[in-house]
Amino acid sequence: MTIRLMFLLIVFISISKGKAQTIEDALRYSSESLNGTARFNALSGAFGALGADVSSVAINPAASAIFVKSTGSATISILNHKNNATYFGSTTETTHTHSKFNQAGFIFSSDYRNKKSAINKFSGGFNYVATNNFDNDIFVAGTGTNSIANYFLAQAEGISLDLLQLQNTETISSLYAYLGTNYGVSAQNAFLGYQSFIIDPENIDNPENTEYYSNIAPGTFNQKYYYSSSGYNGKYTFNFAAEIKNIISVGINLNSNNFNFRQSTFLNETNNNPGSTVSYVGFQNDLYAYGGGFSAQIGAIAKITNSLKIAATFDTPTWYNIYEETSQYLETTREVEGLMYNEFINPRIVNIFSKYRLTTPWKLAFSGAYIFGKKGLISVDYSYKDYKATRFNSSSTYFNNENNIIKNEFKGASTIKIGGEYRLNRLSLRGGYQYQESPYKELSSRGNLNGFSGGIGFYFGSYSLDFSYSRIQQNGNLSLYHIGLTDKATIDHIQNNFAFTVNYLIY
Repeated sequence: MTIRLMFLLIVFISISKGKAQTIEDALRYSSESLNGTARFNALSGAFGALGADVSSVAINPAASAIFVKSTGSATISILNHKNNATYFGSTTETTHTHSKFNQAGFIFSSDYRNKKSAINKFSGGFNYVATNNFDNDIFVAGTGTNSIANYFLAQAEGISLDLLQLQNTETISSLYAYLGTNYGVSAQNAFLGYQSFIIDPENIDNPENTEYYSNIAPGTFNQKYYYSSSGYNGKYTFNFAAEIKNIISVGINLNSNNFNFRQSTFLNETNNNPGSTVSYVGFQNDLYAYGGGFSAQIGAIAKITNSLKIAATFDTPTWYNIYEETSQYLETTREVEGLMYNEFINPRIVNIFSKYRLTTPWKLAFSGAYIFGKKGLISVDYSYKDYKATRFNSSSTYFNNENNIIKNEFKGASTIKIGGEYRLNRLSLRGGYQYQESPYKELSSRGNLNGFSGGIGFYFGSYSLDFSYSRIQQNGNLSLYHIGLTDKATIDHIQNNFAFTVNYLIY
C-alpha cells in the first residue's frame, strides 16, 4: 500500500488552542500487548505467580526472587498484522510484516546467608520490553453518501470569512500559521476548505460572514482511506525483590516509560454528482507524537505448598508528558465554465502543540500457579484495569470535554490469561490462552480480544533457546474523522507474533 507523504515543511509554529488529542490517543498509550520472552508469550503472559522468567518481572516485581540463578535474556519478534476493512458493503484487506527487538533484561539473584535473618534471598535486575507496537496499515474503500465537505463545513462553523481570505501581503503559509497560533486547528481546516473551493461563504460580500455551503453536491462518493502508523511504547524496569523465610516474595518495580508514534492518513474522494463543481478531493494528515512517563509496581508471591503459589500485583498509573506535531495538505479538482482547475494547498507548516499530561489507568492483578514437580505447570492470571480513570491533565476546557467522554465511553475491563507447560527432559512444550475485555462500554467501538499461543523450549545447560507463536484477534470500528465525515469502517484485526529468545545463566 502506498501512503502519500508530503514533508516539504519549512515553518514550525506552536499551538495552544484547538488541540488534536482524542480519547483514542488516551487509549493507545494506556494499552499493552502480549510482548516478552518467547516462553512468556507461549504461555500468553500468565506468569504473575510463576516467576523464573525475565519477562515475568514486568508484570510482578516479586518474580525475580523466584530465580535460583542469575539469568539474562534477549528476544526478537516477527509480527504480522492483517486487517479486513468493511465500508458500505465493500471489503478490503491489508497485511504488514516487520521484525522488532522487543525484549532484553537480566536478573541477579543472591542468597542471604545470615541464618538469623528472616530474609533469605535478595534479587534485582533490569528489563526492557516493548509493551505496545504501533506498526499497522489499513486500507478502506467504498461508496458512501457522506462527503468530506461536511468535515470542512463543520470546522468552518462560527469562523468569520475575513480570517480565511488572504490579504495583500499574506501567503498560504503565513495565514495558516497565524490561524493556528491564534484560533487553532479548526480555523486551519476551515482555511484549507475555503482556499481549495470545497466550501464558500453564504455572503461573500460580508467579511463577518460565519455561514458556509458546500460546492460538492449531495449524492454518492467513491472514497478510499489509507491509514498507516508506526512506533512503539517501551518500558524500562528497575527491579528489587526479596524472599522472606522461603515462603513469601515481595518486590517493587520503578518503571521509565516512553513512546514514539507516527500516523499518516490520506482520503481520496471522487464524485460525478450533478451540481458539483469539485469532483476530486485528496486530504493528507500526519501526526508525530512522543513522550515519557513514570510508573511503579508492587507485588507479592506466596508459596502455599511446594507446588501451589498465589500472587497479587498493583500497577500505579503511568504519568506521561506528551508532545505532538501535525502537518497536512489538501488538493482538489474543480470545473468552472467547462474548464478544469487543480488546486494544491500545502501550507508546509508543522503545528507543534503545547505539552500535555496523561494519566493512564491503574491495574490490579491476582494469579495462581500449580507446579507438577519437574513435569510441568499450569498458571492463571486475572487482572482488572479501570479505563474510566484515564485522564488528560490540563485546565483547558477541551481536555475537560475529552475527560467527560472518557467517563461516558470507557469502563473497567478484565483480562484472563491461562498458560501451561509440559517438560520432556531438555524439551518443553507450552501453550496458552488470553481474553481481554473491551475498555469501551459499546462493543462496536472495539470488541473483546481473544488470543491463543504455543511454543517450544530447548535446554542446553547454561543457556536455552525458546520459540513461540501467538495470535490475537479483535474487531472494532474505525471512524474516518471525528467530525463531519464520521462514517465508520468495521475492522477485523489479526496479529501473528513469532518470537525467538536466547536465555543465559550468568552464574
